[in-house]
Amino acid sequence: MAEKIITTEYSEEMQRSYLNYSMSVITARAIPDARDGLKPVQRRVLFDMERLKVDWDKPHRKSARIVGDTMGKYHPHGDSSIYDTLVVMAQPFKKGMKLIDGHGNFGSIEGDTAAAMRYTEARLEKFAQDVYLKDLDKTVRFVPNYDETETEPEVLPVRVPNLLVNGSEGIAVGMSTSIPTHNLGEVIDTVMAYIDNPELSTSELLEKLHGPDFPTGGIVANKSDLEEIYETGMGKLRLRAKIVLEEGQRKSDKDKLVITEIPYTMVGAGIAKCLTDIAALVENRTLTEVTDISNQSNKEGIRIVLELRKGSDIERIRNILYKKTRLEDTFGVNMLAIAGGRPETMTLRSILKNYLDFQYENNTRKYQILLEKEEENKEIKEGLIKAVDVIDLIIATLRGAKSLKEARSCLISGDTSGITFQDPALEKQAKGFHFTERQAEAILQMRLYRLVGLELIQLQKEYLDSLQKIRKYSKILKNRESMNDVIREDLRAIRKEFAKERRTQIEDSGIATYEERVEAAREAVFVLDRFGYAKTIDRSLYEKNKETVDSENVWIIPCMTDDRIALFTDQGSLHTVKVADIPAGKIRDKGTPIDNISRFDGSVERPIQILCTKNLESQKLLFTTAQGMIKVVPGSEFITNNRAVAATKLMEGDVLVSILPVEEMDEVVLQSKSGFFLRFMLEEVSEMKKGTKGVKGMTLGKNDEVQTAWLLTTGTELNVPYKEKEVHLNRLKLAKRGGKGTRQ
Repeated sequence: MAEKIITTEYSEEMQRSYLNYSMSVITARAIPDARDGLKPVQRRVLFDMERLKVDWDKPHRKSARIVGDTMGKYHPHGDSSIYDTLVVMAQPFKKGMKLIDGHGNFGSIEGDTAAAMRYTEARLEKFAQDVYLKDLDKTVRFVPNYDETETEPEVLPVRVPNLLVNGSEGIAVGMSTSIPTHNLGEVIDTVMAYIDNPELSTSELLEKLHGPDFPTGGIVANKSDLEEIYETGMGKLRLRAKIVLEEGQRKSDKDKLVITEIPYTMVGAGIAKCLTDIAALVENRTLTEVTDISNQSNKEGIRIVLELRKGSDIERIRNILYKKTRLEDTFGVNMLAIAGGRPETMTLRSILKNYLDFQYENNTRKYQILLEKEEENKEIKEGLIKAVDVIDLIIATLRGAKSLKEARSCLISGDTSGITFQDPALEKQAKGFHFTERQAEAILQMRLYRLVGLELIQLQKEYLDSLQKIRKYSKILKNRESMNDVIREDLRAIRKEFAKERRTQIEDSGIATYEERVEAAREAVFVLDRFGYAKTIDRSLYEKNKETVDSENVWIIPCMTDDRIALFTDQGSLHTVKVADIPAGKIRDKGTPIDNISRFDGSVERPIQILCTKNLESQKLLFTTAQGMIKVVPGSEFITNNRAVAATKLMEGDVLVSILPVEEMDEVVLQSKSGFFLRFMLEEVSEMKKGTKGVKGMTLGKNDEVQTAWLLTTGTELNVPYKEKEVHLNRLKLAKRGGKGTRQ
């Protein structure tokens, strides 16, 4: 076969390929279909389980069997994505209505992952089987699978608005979806109200729907924003944990605040993180009223208990918990779904309209099939009833026929050629047969017991039932109101069997605020030892034990309790931490690792200067790097509330070796690793912004680097040890910045 080479513009091909890939991810993976509210992988798992007959009343089957069958037949992607989907559909804390009944370890609300698929088992939930998969072969269209060896449903015939009931979350290319879960009973009530009056406004529909209903319960605290969210399909929900007060029964008992429900956004983050955040608030004296924290959660539900001091301000504690931890969080709503083959941001009304259009389509197909089947049954019953009346003639015809083909031909068209009748009168009567092909086939297969009197009555009854069903199905197909009645009846049955009580409380709560109790600033001393343990000591205590403290610690910085500590590192970073957040200790206390109370990472960086931020405003700092770069930076550049920022810009492979407060100094001395000392005037160093690399301070030889820097006042003597002697820095030759210096 001749090779065909197509010349095309590279940028156009890249653009076209990327757009194709993007649409594939959007429509075939990450975004749910507005009709059944399912992503393709969810739909395929449920369909495969239905085909495997893993029914709700049958034994569980290994998850690995289900995953393997789904991957081989319908979803040719990684087994982990299929198993993760199966797991989520089995987790009651993720879905409004669980679709799969899991047996084994399917993870926990704290973020524990499910056991491997070879250990767990699963089967369909009754809800999924009755509401998602019923009448599968009568309703939806089937399409070829990826290799055209099997067929799969284009969508599942879901009989409730699953997009609302179970919500959806997914990230595609350039877009994402985030739809909250809702209460099944309320969704059904809303649908029936919409059927009765499609002109209802969003606010009127919300009288039935009320708002999201998350499987973890909790509180939606911005009820007034719901109308706009459902009107536009986008917005933010403010979610809160449910915190209840348990008062002590006896005088000796302490009052307790108990967290019984958490925001849905905390699922997977874990209760442990919540406990850690609360403990941090207690440690830094924000929550001084809390005396003990315990996690008493179990399979029955969440129970985090905070024991309180007598007379505690409960409302203030609640506000602190909401403001300072994830017990109040934001859920971003973006109701994006595939509608008409395209991604579309859905409003509440458009979701309901899409759902009803889908139900009309499914029911039309279903009742068309049922009508055709009943008309076929009617035709057969008519033939059988007619045949019973002339059964003797039919028997005579069958006896005289030489083959089944001749008997069938006689029944259909009255063709008696080739059939021998003992009585010529019977032959004349047989020529009057005009049965249809179906009727003839049914007569030929009819068993003799159908001639019993009671069976004849039953046959007539079945015929009348068929006539009644035909009238019913025809009315449903021709009359929209009759179709609405069918949908209503179906929804009422689902509501009666599967609806549950609402779990999430909807209210309008103000934004959590509280006034921090500001203690009078006290004098303190920040100390950091060589192992990276930090603490603060009262100034008076330090003065009494100065020699001990000085001998055991590397950094000793006088400060105030309302100050911030600025920690500069050799990697050019600045870490700040409130003095109030640093645990106070006694002289012999070990302290807390500085890594735990700041973003400093002792494994990759080391501190080269520590200062109080209050002193920075009026200071200037001299920066020196190992590659000989130098600059003066105003201290005001480093006044920040951010916990970690860049303190300077470094060249590749360079590190800071010194940061010195300039104060009243006017000379600089740089010392290199090879023993070169360079002394020059400080005024030669330019004052720059922190984002600059600086200017050359010293010319270095091969493999040499600046080791340290000193600041001097002219005329002041300063001696430093070097090898086995002392170097008098003030007696060094005064040179120019950028020189090589003199070797000692």
